[in-house]
Order: sequence, then structure tokens, then C-alpha cells
Amino acid sequence: MDFNDILMDIKPERHEEEKIQSLSKIMINYINELAQEKGINALAILVGSVAKGTWLSGKADIDIFIHFPLETPLEELKVKGLFLGHQCIKKMKGTFEERYASHPYVTGHIQGYDVDFVPCYAIKTADDLKSAVDRTILHTEYINKHLQREQIDEVLLLKKFMEGIETYGSEFKVGGFAGYLCELLILEYGSFKEVLEASSSLWKSGFIIDLEDYGTGVRFTEPLVVVDPTDKNRNVAAALNIQKMSEFIVASRNFLQDPKTSYFYPLSCYCNNKDIEAVFEDRGTKTILIIFKPPKIPADAIYPQLKKTEQSLESKLNYDGFNVINCGSWTDESGIAIISLELDVWFLSKYKKHVGPKVFSRIHQERFLDKYNQQAWVENDQWVVNVERKHRTPESFLEDILTPENIHHLRIGKHLRKEILMDHKVMGINEFLKSDMCSNETLKFFFDFLNPGNHLHR
Repeated sequence: MDFNDILMDIKPERHEEEKIQSLSKIMINYINELAQEKGINALAILVGSVAKGTWLSGKADIDIFIHFPLETPLEELKVKGLFLGHQCIKKMKGTFEERYASHPYVTGHIQGYDVDFVPCYAIKTADDLKSAVDRTILHTEYINKHLQREQIDEVLLLKKFMEGIETYGSEFKVGGFAGYLCELLILEYGSFKEVLEASSSLWKSGFIIDLEDYGTGVRFTEPLVVVDPTDKNRNVAAALNIQKMSEFIVASRNFLQDPKTSYFYPLSCYCNNKDIEAVFEDRGTKTILIIFKPPKIPADAIYPQLKKTEQSLESKLNYDGFNVINCGSWTDESGIAIISLELDVWFLSKYKKHVGPKVFSRIHQERFLDKYNQQAWVENDQWVVNVERKHRTPESFLEDILTPENIHHLRIGKHLRKEILMDHKVMGINEFLKSDMCSNETLKFFFDFLNPGNHLHR
């Protein structure tokens, strides 16, 4: 397959490169001049995909790291680093928001670009590491030293392919491949196609890639292990979950068998409320939604709490006899969060069989019979009794457990607990699809919910 047409679409043109490099240079020079003027011992440098030339056209995020000497107190690094970032944003007439990684940093929205200003330490090797962000400079230096110019195109193809099949991005929301991981895969295998061939035929859970032959890969337990060539004690693929690893392998096999340009682009979702409603109706199941406002915390903190809550609800419903066959969660991170639970059992009998102690256990038997008396009977060697269910519908169960008295029975993040208890709605899918809460984004979520493997083939 000829990838030239795809590269023409995804590779930054010269004017885009020149604009980003010029803007980056202006900001770096300003920070370094201001630092010198204020007597701050710090130096700003460009890192990340822009510094390596491995960003996709139209998707450049500029990363400016402000590094301080190793002996700088952490509090001083934070205060002075954020000061320099804020002053640069102000100078460039941008807007800002403060974020948090291993320590605070500031993101500026400047001339249409997101620019991260990150204070860090000027480490020479991983042995000097004081915070996770410090490695980024080493990563940039390593890729710039080892990645051949012609391999940049291979990185771009790999990133775009992963975008198209929804496996790109190491944030918890995705659980996929980081940009630096893509670059290392190209260094290991040589080209985009060879990465796909290797993943299709060689990869399995626990597979190890060790470019510098450190021999430390066996220490890690993640599905894919890629030893960081700048830090033998770190797995670059630690954020990649088994789901996204498997999806990449399957999509790679499908592409190699039948290469199509469409794999490099997200599938369009041409659906409306009625289409989604009709599909749910045809499935003959019942889908219930729990809707609430997401907490005001960083996105990478919201998604783990959403997933944990979703899984806990699934487990509790299954235990009570409501069979959950599909569940999922989604949020726009500011206005609405949804947990979706699809059941193929949603109305239970009035009574359920409760199995008691064995007849040989005299003490336990007496306690059981004191409670149930002549209602109990023996099956083989155990006492059993019919007891009345507390909940016969999932709605009744959810309304009961999502209360201050009972929510502790769920494994749920404290920030989500607060928002759910403050205000939540339990409603059926049809009611939601007819409400003003339904949007294009939620329709896309439900389309993916109904078609979980659609992005793996074309």
C-alpha cells in the first residue's frame, strides 16, 4: 500500500512547522531573558513531539520545560517555574489554566495552540530523577539522537493508525499508546508496517521490548513491557491496558490482510436518537442510566473513579440477580457524567432461595431455625428457605444503594460519591434519548456502547 496520500494529509507542511518553531523560539527566549533579568537560575527548552518533529498536522501541543539545577528546593522550583510560565502567557496575550502532574504546571492557550510550561529538574541521567516529568528531557534527547529522519514518517503513520482505531493516548480515559511509546516501537522494528507485523505475530501478554538490553523487563507485570532506554526501572507501556493492546493487535491483523486508507481515520457516526433507540429496542434488553454532574477534579482522576464505580455497580446488580451484560461510562468532564448498565434480567420474582447451614452443624442449624422456623426445609444435607427479595427491579436497587445510608456498599471514588449524593437521576435509555440532555457526544457514546468492536475493521 502506498502511504504517500496519507502522509500528505497528516505531515505538517513547511509553513506550519515554521510557525510553530518561530512561536516556540519567541516564548523560550522571553522566558530565558526574564529568568536572567529576575536572577532566576533556570533555562527553558523545547521538548516533546514538536521538538522531535513527530507531531501530526493540526495537532501540535507545544511543551516548554523550564529546568532548574538539582539543588533547587522543590517549593522554589514550583513558585518560580509557574511565575515564568504565567508571565510568558501574559506577554503572548494568551489565557491559562493550572494543572497538576507530579507537581503543578501551567497551560497557556496561545495563538491557537496549547502550550505547557512545566518546571522540572535538569537531570543528566535517570539516577538524578526527582519527579516523573524530569525524564521528558531525556526522552527528547534520546529520540532526536536515534530516530532517523525518514523514520519520522513511520512514527506519523503509526500514530495516525492508532488514532483511527482508537488506541492512541496514554491517559486513563483511553489506556492506549503514548507518543513516546510509538517512537520507541519504530526504533525497535524499523517501520510502521513492521510494527503491525510484529504485533500481529509476536506479541502476547507480558511481551518485552528492551532497546538497550538492560535485562530489567522481567520486573514488570503489565501486558506490554517496553523498558525505557533512558531509565531501566521504568516501563514506557505501563499505561497501556490489555484491552487496547488486544485491539491494536486485532486491527493490525485486519489491516495487513486488507489494507484500507480508512483505518487511519475515525469512523463517522451517522446516527440520531431514533436510530439508537431502535437498536436498543431490537436487542430486547433494558438499559438504565445513572446521570450526575462530574466532580471538578483533573480528567485523569475522573475516569478511574468512573470506571471503579461502574464496575462496582455491575458486580452488585449481578449479585442481586439482575444480569448485567454490558456496562460503560462517559463524561464531558464538566457538565454531565453517565454510567450505562444494560441488563437482560430486570424483573425478579418475589422470593429467592436462601441456602443455610448443613444439617450436621447443630449450632448454626439452631440459629437458622430460630429465624425461619417451619418455613425452612432440607435439600440433600443443607437447610434452605425462601426469603422475600428487597428489590425486584434494578431501579429500586439503584435508588436504594445510591443513598447516604447505603452508598458505602459500593467501591466508589470520594469525589464521585459527593456528586452522586448531591444530585443524580436514574432513568431508562428511551427517556434519556428524548431529553434535552442528549447530544451528539452522548449519541457517539451510545453508538460505541452498542458497537464496541466497530473501529477494529473497515
